Amino acid sequence: MSKSDLSAAEAIRARRSIKTFKSDPVPEPVLQELLSLMQDAPSSWNFQPTRVVMIRSQEQKEALAAAAWGQKQILEAPVTFVFAVSIRGWEKNMDEILKTGVASGAWPQKFADWIRENAPGFQKGLGDREREYAIKDAMIMATTLAIAAESKGLSNCYINGWDEAKVKQIIGAEGDKNIGIALVLPIGTPAARPKHPGRLPASKTIFTDRLPSPVI
Repeated sequence: MSKSDLSAAEAIRARRSIKTFKSDPVPEPVLQELLSLMQDAPSSWNFQPTRVVMIRSQEQKEALAAAAWGQKQILEAPVTFVFAVSIRGWEKNMDEILKTGVASGAWPQKFADWIRENAPGFQKGLGDREREYAIKDAMIMATTLAIAAESKGLSNCYINGWDEAKVKQIIGAEGDKNIGIALVLPIGTPAARPKHPGRLPASKTIFTDRLPSPVI
């Protein structure tokens, strides 16, 4: 971490949803560090379902912006990350994931064997919710990237408005039922930084043990 980097707490408090970006490129060493930090995000069973596509060319930016109903942040930011998920990717990658976990010393072989025995049944038992679980993991990774970028002086904007079929076509996953789109995240230098819009008081959003009844 360089002396100018923000701490995690500082980055969280500084972050805003940026609607206008400068055209300044993200320095390649910074981008590579952000990718490395992003990859450290956790996922259920460590199955790592997220597939991230960086949109950098003008042609792809224009196509993605059109699929996101004209949101200009995608056109202005030097790079926009599309967070997709491979809903069934764990089936192909589980052997490598378990082998790496044991080789790194993170997991004893007994635990890896337990995952191999139990995880497939859990995943398949999710049924239609398997996509939901994968999307949650992608959101964790996207948030990790957003805070990491902010710590480096780069801002971002969570975009959840887009036509999924069109986004899948843009990233080369047209018609693939295994692929779902979680989030679009432009990153770059902000042209303007808005004020904090405020939050509801904690008494309305944070509780101990149970929600109040009735829930408001």
